[in-house]
Amino acid sequence: MTDLRPHAEDIHELFEEHLDLGVDEIEERLDTLVNEYKVPLSEARRSVISHYREQAGLERDEFDAGDSELANAADINAPDEWVTLKAKVVELWEPRSDSIEQVGLLGDSTGTIKFTKWAKSDLQPLEEGKSYRFENVVTDEYQGRYSVKLNRTTKIEPLEDDIDVGRATVELDGALVDIQQGSGLIKRCPEENCTRVLQNSRCAEHGEVEGVFDLRIKGVLDNGLETQDVLFNREMTEEVADIDIETAKQMAKDALDTTVVADEIADRVVGRYYHIEGPRVGRYVLVEQVERLGAPTDVEELLIEARSI
Repeated sequence: MTDLRPHAEDIHELFEEHLDLGVDEIEERLDTLVNEYKVPLSEARRSVISHYREQAGLERDEFDAGDSELANAADINAPDEWVTLKAKVVELWEPRSDSIEQVGLLGDSTGTIKFTKWAKSDLQPLEEGKSYRFENVVTDEYQGRYSVKLNRTTKIEPLEDDIDVGRATVELDGALVDIQQGSGLIKRCPEENCTRVLQNSRCAEHGEVEGVFDLRIKGVLDNGLETQDVLFNREMTEEVADIDIETAKQMAKDALDTTVVADEIADRVVGRYYHIEGPRVGRYVLVEQVERLGAPTDVEELLIEARSI
């Protein structure tokens, strides 16, 4: 039988400043989960920590859950775990809240995962393209998608060696039910190594520039059970919508409005069924292969097909 006392003492140490707890009480709770309900020890620890964290009214990043194990991005499949990552900052995004200092993608040889660094964590700024060791980050989950959060207990160490980022390919079947804002004919920054989409002829990094036209679809694929954001680059957009960039530019010129291109693309692709393949990067699957499918005869058939994926 596993000796649960050391684990109870570890948990007691986490909360001794916040709750009037005894080690015996914690050990009894662990014993019930592990020996009576046959819950794995690691899951039992998470459950007990979560219970006392809620009781104390603490956020996950307000205490250190102890030593964290080195993990791969692709292996993160549960929330509330404390892990260590060696990863490259693949991409930084614009935070949507003042409480978030940085947000973006981390990547290692197994794939990528979203990260959030809280403003109150008082951690060093991360640089896009650089590799780091992140010790003590907490995993999170939202609608089946996992991420990691950097908090005040996280230790960040720059790495000299560059980490190669791998890409795991996924395959999906479903209906393209929507194309989002930012689809159609767009302009990108022409500066070397910068592909940012321009807003009102301005690049977020290089200011006002003469943009280069591009085509893309930011869409939503629905398989009957869940939705997935998908991103078609110019080549894939031309293939799936049967429209080339010169035609798109002429349409926009004739109408004096680039939005007509997105409207035309939507008419050609929304409501149709596709098989797509590509790597998952953040919230998107980047489409590298696409095949048009015949529409199911009814909703029940679509659900049957979706459940078989």
